[in-house]
Amino acid sequence: MNSEKILKKQADTIRFLSADMIQKANSGHPGAPMGLADIVTVLSYHLRHNPTNPNWLNRDRLVFSGGHASALVYSFLHLSSYDITIDDLKNFRQLGSKTPGHPEYGEVVGVEVTTGPLGQGVANAVGFAAAAKYASNILNTDETKVIDHKVYCLCGDGDLEEGISYEACSFAGHLGLDNLVLIYDCNNITIEGSTSLTFSEDIKSRFEAQGWKVSRINGHDFNEIEEVFIHSKEQTRPYLIIADTIIAKGACNLEGSHEAHGAPLGAEEIKNAKIKAGFDPDRYFFVSDDVKEEFLKAKVIGEEAEREWNEKLDTSLTAEQKEILHKLLNPDFSLIKWPEFEPKSEIATRDSNGKIINEIAKSLIGFLGGSADLAPSNKSELSGMGSFPAGRNIHFGIREHAMAAICNAISLYGLFLPYSATFFIFSDYLKPSARLAALMKLKTFFIWTHDSIGVGEDGPTHQPVEQLTQFRAMPNFYVWRPADANENVEAWKKALSINAPSAFVLSRQKLAVFGDDGDFGDASCGGYLLKRSQNPKITLIASGSEVNLCVKAAHKLKDDGIEANIVSVPCFDLFVEQPKEYIQKVIDKDTKVLAVEASSGDVWWRYADDVVCMSSFGASAPSEKLFEKFGFSVENVTKKAKRLLEK
Repeated sequence: MNSEKILKKQADTIRFLSADMIQKANSGHPGAPMGLADIVTVLSYHLRHNPTNPNWLNRDRLVFSGGHASALVYSFLHLSSYDITIDDLKNFRQLGSKTPGHPEYGEVVGVEVTTGPLGQGVANAVGFAAAAKYASNILNTDETKVIDHKVYCLCGDGDLEEGISYEACSFAGHLGLDNLVLIYDCNNITIEGSTSLTFSEDIKSRFEAQGWKVSRINGHDFNEIEEVFIHSKEQTRPYLIIADTIIAKGACNLEGSHEAHGAPLGAEEIKNAKIKAGFDPDRYFFVSDDVKEEFLKAKVIGEEAEREWNEKLDTSLTAEQKEILHKLLNPDFSLIKWPEFEPKSEIATRDSNGKIINEIAKSLIGFLGGSADLAPSNKSELSGMGSFPAGRNIHFGIREHAMAAICNAISLYGLFLPYSATFFIFSDYLKPSARLAALMKLKTFFIWTHDSIGVGEDGPTHQPVEQLTQFRAMPNFYVWRPADANENVEAWKKALSINAPSAFVLSRQKLAVFGDDGDFGDASCGGYLLKRSQNPKITLIASGSEVNLCVKAAHKLKDDGIEANIVSVPCFDLFVEQPKEYIQKVIDKDTKVLAVEASSGDVWWRYADDVVCMSSFGASAPSEKLFEKFGFSVENVTKKAKRLLEK
């Protein structure tokens, strides 16, 4: 390790770059970057990464769960030779900058995952470690290690107060993820003041009870920091480092104060801090040559580490290892043997989905996932493919929120296509992680069964009403609610081609299979004309099980002399993206439009003249009784249609 003098100078450089960024932007969080600067400085000597190629597969992952400490992230990335310039630092938190207020994956080179909502990064780090563990199990041999990197995560008091971190760390301890190092910035400060206002648990005992190894250090003692990082590489369990730190370390009057958490220090405070550290108080965004040289070592070391790794892949891998790695890096969707479903047969879409994902898994070795303890009900088990991390069935336990965040990281890892499964009603528990998947444009898949009041006797606590509207409103998120098994197949075909998350909202009850084609368009466009009449007066439009209802209602209307078109919209989000001309061919503008959905139904007013939908919560009863009670019957739909035509 270098002398304490140069280490302190490196750390102070991080501190003052961060403080200058926040002061210039007149917003941000200086406390955590200044408090963590010593730890990040020492970590920079242990982190194995290549700034020249940020996507190197076997790099160590570094996750900043406390995304508000983004000034620390950007200072570190700049000093480590990532594509972040001093001008980018000066443009912190400004429109269109490469240095947004919280780290954003895809927008900032070197940022592994978008963080900001506290606790998410902890679960993401667990996901990276889980992905690496499975990758090492299927790729490594005793002679040649393809995957042997570490996952480091910096978190704070707020992260560990969030429930998602408990879920994720419990999961990590259960799996024994010895490649995971969690660094807890224990500064005992929150926005409101001391953490003692709300937080008094024994973190060490908590993590030990979850199967972790725990050490405690002075987060400003370079020797202790160095020793604990050396020690972390020898662990056989996930490792928690409790680092006692001082928020805004190095400031003069605000060091240790909650007032330094989320506001600029002020020009005078920064000047005095620089004088105290031996820096020129009148120089801003300054990096001395010796500090540059030290941080640049990461680039040299990283390039050499990747070169050696690539050489190992070329010379030491077995034919089997090369084949597995190639298939993981280049999934071939054309190999999938899609199941076929007989028209006029009946099958619940949760059941057809189970058959579909098993066929996908047979062809794509990177396709894996699991359920929050509901695999038999979600039909989400991959038959004969074993339990994670040796196999592909991940048993997440009842940890919906962490499950989704873990899958986000598995998707980001670079080798896998993950899915997670639960009841649709419990999508509420994981919505923040689903939103981040959409923000990052991740190819993650959500399987949500028991899609409506059709859940039946379990009652309104388990019957989703507002969830469809919620997720359809989310940008860059595709909600699929197939009306039959064949639409389910088309949904997966399309979803695999979209660089964004997709959710499959599936029925518990059996649904009739229509056939392969409609009268115009197809399911891959999000919506299509399932049945065109000769002289239509009304269009019945729906998704999921209600399409079956519309078919029956159309027959009844025809008996009464009223011709009806039937439109199925398995993916509303995709349908609205279609050209205006396509939509007008699907929805005849010369007809009245009646939408039918056993949900809140708000989105349908975009196209419909009237909507048959839920306006309350459900009830506990057999599903057929509930559909009758809430108006999802042939009689009520035909009555509504006739009334609409009378207007």
